Amino acid sequence: MVVAAVVVAVGILVGLSLGTGAQSTSVPLGGPAARTTAGGTGAAPLPGAVLRAVTTVPGSALAAVGVPSGVQGLTPVRGGHAALTGPGGEPELLYVGAEYCPYCAAERWAVVVALSHFGAFTGLRATHSSSVDVYPDTRTFSFYGSSYSSPFLDFMPVELETNQVVGGRYETLQRLTGAEQSVLDRLDTEPYTSEAGAIPFLDLGGRFVMVGSQYDPSVLRGLSLGRISAALSHPQSTVARAIDGAANTLISAISKVTGARPTG
Repeated sequence: MVVAAVVVAVGILVGLSLGTGAQSTSVPLGGPAARTTAGGTGAAPLPGAVLRAVTTVPGSALAAVGVPSGVQGLTPVRGGHAALTGPGGEPELLYVGAEYCPYCAAERWAVVVALSHFGAFTGLRATHSSSVDVYPDTRTFSFYGSSYSSPFLDFMPVELETNQVVGGRYETLQRLTGAEQSVLDRLDTEPYTSEAGAIPFLDLGGRFVMVGSQYDPSVLRGLSLGRISAALSHPQSTVARAIDGAANTLISAISKVTGARPTG
């Protein structure tokens, strides 16, 4: 499991860029109405072919990949806690990341593949991790401005900062709500991670947690969006074994929490 460290304090969340010493803008936490800031984003339109490929990975390809060694699974939450839910009471999958983070860049691929078997995305955009961090310019998506619909679960993504360094800092993109910060305070720490406050962070219905990317981002080094997405339906490819393998662990956990079976 690999992570980008983030220091969490009461009322403040500060992202730390690995390898550069650059520090992101402090993010004062607020209520739900204060989630989106005036910050810009480094995202661009997503090619249609990429969107189709990542959201329609066949179940047969996923089954052929399984869960290879080296792919980190989700961890069951000990003792349980008050879980976040969607507007209709559906279990919520909370994702916390940042556009600059290469580990978030890797994890988003698995999240999109998995969630596309339970619902549909709109508004996904193309982006890349920081150009001055480890695994520079890892190609990925941004969840900022996107939406997801599913009868089984609610997906709540929070992208904290952009991938643009301005004056040594990444600009703020979104804020956590107080309830979301409480989840991180409880679960983004030991025994679930040795680096408290790390991103990417996933909480599924208060029952499963994942801190860090599920596979090494180096798998995606130097690859375009098109090459990555095209490899997803080829189970023998290194890319598919990493991304589809990670997606399989997410799909399994979602099915356990919701009782739903994946489509496709």
